[in-house]
Amino acid sequence: MPTSLELQVKTLPNSPGVYQYFDKEDVIIYVGKAKNLKKRVSSYFTKNHEYGKTRVLVKKIVRIEHIVVNTETDALLLENNLIKKYKPRYNVLLKDDKSYPWICIKKERFPRVFLTRRVIKDGSEYYGPYTSVKTVQNLLDLIKQLYPLRTCNYDLSEPKINSGKYKVCLEYHLKNCKGPCEAYQDENSYMDNIKKIRNIIKGNFKESLESLHKIMMEYAESMNFEEAQLIKEKLVSLQNYQAKSTIVNPSINNVDVFSIISDETHGYANFFKIMNGSIIQSYTTEIKKKLEETDKELLELFIVETRQRFNSLSREIYVPFDVDLGENLKVTVPKLGDKKRIVELSQRNAKYYRQEQFKQIKIVDPDRHVRRIMAQMKKDLRLSQEPVHIECFDNSNIQGTNPVAACVVFKDGKPSKKDYRHFNIKTVEGPDDFASMEEVVFRRYKRLLQEDKPLPQLIVIDGGKGQLSSALKSLDVLGLRGKIAIIGIAKRLEEIYYPGDNIPLYLDKKSETLKIIQYLRNEAHRFGITFHRNKRSKSAIQSELEMIPDVGKQTITNLLRKFKSAKRVKNATLDELIEVVGNARAQKIYKYFHSKE
Repeated sequence: MPTSLELQVKTLPNSPGVYQYFDKEDVIIYVGKAKNLKKRVSSYFTKNHEYGKTRVLVKKIVRIEHIVVNTETDALLLENNLIKKYKPRYNVLLKDDKSYPWICIKKERFPRVFLTRRVIKDGSEYYGPYTSVKTVQNLLDLIKQLYPLRTCNYDLSEPKINSGKYKVCLEYHLKNCKGPCEAYQDENSYMDNIKKIRNIIKGNFKESLESLHKIMMEYAESMNFEEAQLIKEKLVSLQNYQAKSTIVNPSINNVDVFSIISDETHGYANFFKIMNGSIIQSYTTEIKKKLEETDKELLELFIVETRQRFNSLSREIYVPFDVDLGENLKVTVPKLGDKKRIVELSQRNAKYYRQEQFKQIKIVDPDRHVRRIMAQMKKDLRLSQEPVHIECFDNSNIQGTNPVAACVVFKDGKPSKKDYRHFNIKTVEGPDDFASMEEVVFRRYKRLLQEDKPLPQLIVIDGGKGQLSSALKSLDVLGLRGKIAIIGIAKRLEEIYYPGDNIPLYLDKKSETLKIIQYLRNEAHRFGITFHRNKRSKSAIQSELEMIPDVGKQTITNLLRKFKSAKRVKNATLDELIEVVGNARAQKIYKYFHSKE
């Protein structure tokens, strides 16, 4: 059986994120980032490492934790935060406390906009961080070209401007500034530009794009193509730049974030601790339901227990829905923006944890995995009992020729291929899918009843309301209606139809229940098509040999047993044919194929 560490590595997601290695003392010894968590972490345990330090690190790993993020950039930023927080022994490169660049809109009259690596809590606005200084510089160059701003650090208070204390500088004469220091630009006009700049930095740059395009066209019309090309390059740079990261936002400070998702038996809850705008802690766990607790009840329990465990003193929490935690704690349910994205990121981590648990259970405890799947299918399909035994039917024919049908059987959510059956349609003439379905369903369950074999808990019909109605007729004749649940699945939108109900059921496209039904339907189609092709091919081969006068079925069988195909019979020599069917028949067969020659 795989060890706990091997299981963790096997079930990691193929998503960007940050991984943390713990030693036997439960101390973080390494923090790393990855574009693909599963590939990156697996590489530690499958490669022969050249460096001795890496080999020692791998030997000391006892436990792995990870946090899933949206992009590789987010992973880089989060890795930086965690390394600065925990200073793991085997992390060297980021211990220099290097800070990433931000764009600051300074809190002052006629605000400056500039690049900084220091976030000072003085009421100024900070946007970022950015992983590339070049991106910030391109953005600031573009802003400067679109909206002239001051770069001086003068105190531009109204009394000082009115007293004539300042004189315009070279930036004014170069048209990079409109001279607010001598009141050549009023505050309202300046702040209107700041509002547009704020939108550009946030990524809402429709108005600025229009203005930029206008400038570019003016340059082009005046035959100033070099300047137009520069503007075009700035435009492309603006469209491609990544506005900011969800991982770090200075406006979110000293907050706990909680979320939960659940199934029939368990809840999966995630916790983020955010300090000074950075995620510094992540914890995800599984909560077993004792009765039929709601997500609200489970999340309230998780919040209280987790805050005690980690000794959290945060006075505000973000959650996906409202919870009751007393009057001393501010509960926020974000609706949009960065706060909403942080909660969504927490939910994603809970979802990935749930998927990993399922994968581990499937390896370690397959029976529990089956029970969970069966319980989920029973709930999703509104069945009276768990569909341990499912059978699915599909028809195959081409313009009515060689009509056949297939029945595939799933037990415990998996194919039971020894129980698959195919049917030659006997009573139906021409391409009539409805009548064919009625025939095969009748034949299948009449035989099961006669042989006293167990009936399925669920029948799936590949088709819409028409095929479902035909199958129901057979169940009525056999007295099985109401004793076996039956549904139809239509291919176009994957609608699930029930007897007597015109309104179909639409399952979540990502649900395991729909995936199993689709697997059933596809397997029935594959099995039926294979049988149909074989029958059609065999029919085509035999029909050519049957055209030969005085050649019967036994002779054809002997020929095919020896030569395998009609083409090889045609290409055989007279002596080879005589050896198989004798001189008289061989002469007729050889003459039939070679008379035209």
